Amino acid sequence: MDRAQLPLNALRAFEAAARHLNFTRAAIELCVSQGAVSHQVAQLEQRLGTRLFHRLPRGLALTDEGHVLVPVLAEMFDRVGATLDQYGDGRFREPLKVGVVGTFATGWLLPRLDAFARAHPAIDLRLSTNNNRVDLAAEALDFAIRFGHGAWHGTEAEPLMAAPMTPVCAPAIAARLRSPVDLVQERLLRSYRPDEWTLWFDAAGLPAPVLRGPVFDSAALMASAAAAGLGVALAPPAMFTRELASELLVQPFAVEVDVGRYWLTRLISRPETAAMRHFRDWLADEVDRPLPPH
Repeated sequence: MDRAQLPLNALRAFEAAARHLNFTRAAIELCVSQGAVSHQVAQLEQRLGTRLFHRLPRGLALTDEGHVLVPVLAEMFDRVGATLDQYGDGRFREPLKVGVVGTFATGWLLPRLDAFARAHPAIDLRLSTNNNRVDLAAEALDFAIRFGHGAWHGTEAEPLMAAPMTPVCAPAIAARLRSPVDLVQERLLRSYRPDEWTLWFDAAGLPAPVLRGPVFDSAALMASAAAAGLGVALAPPAMFTRELASELLVQPFAVEVDVGRYWLTRLISRPETAAMRHFRDWLADEVDRPLPPH
């Protein structure tokens, strides 16, 4: 079928009628008469040489042929609508979908988002957070910022920043900590990576105690629990600079342990767009800059 001869009005009328299974409600949505919708659908059926609806005493029912056509049209109109939305302020904005591990999102990225928006107003940044478990393909992500050692199947990983971990806690708890051995008497909050405290105590030259504190799937949530006085968290201070500066959290010891770093990852099969390149370059420039003031 010649694209110039596509019966777009008839296709739109059919798609609306298929959602409502009613010509009258479709007509109200499209701001036309019920007769116009019925006529457009009849013309489409005539052109295709098949019936798309069973006309019932109360409403409509899709035929098998109608069921086949509906999802194709729904996807088409959704994609057209999404593309038109990118021109919402009179200029094209390229979408960029980024999945971000929650601690990095709140502790590092969020305070800098305004700077990115001002530097790249033509990029429509769409963020989703996770607890470091992400599927780039299934979630249709351009990038994922993750914590680990940089080895994820089928992905290209570019190191962003180191994130050594150290104990952090509320000031009242820090006041009774004279040396690392004093931590044995405290409730040690744990992440879903079970070996972190063991590695830290090893770096401090001490055997790790039996850990019985609660387990968190987010370092940000665990640090909030520590700030509330619920125990001592092992967390990357680079992600909590504001909390440390305000003494909501205190770092009682200088000993740190490297259990991974933050990485910018993308599927090897994903071609890099202009928006992806701008975001990657912006991250590289921002990593060594201090956190902007409140």
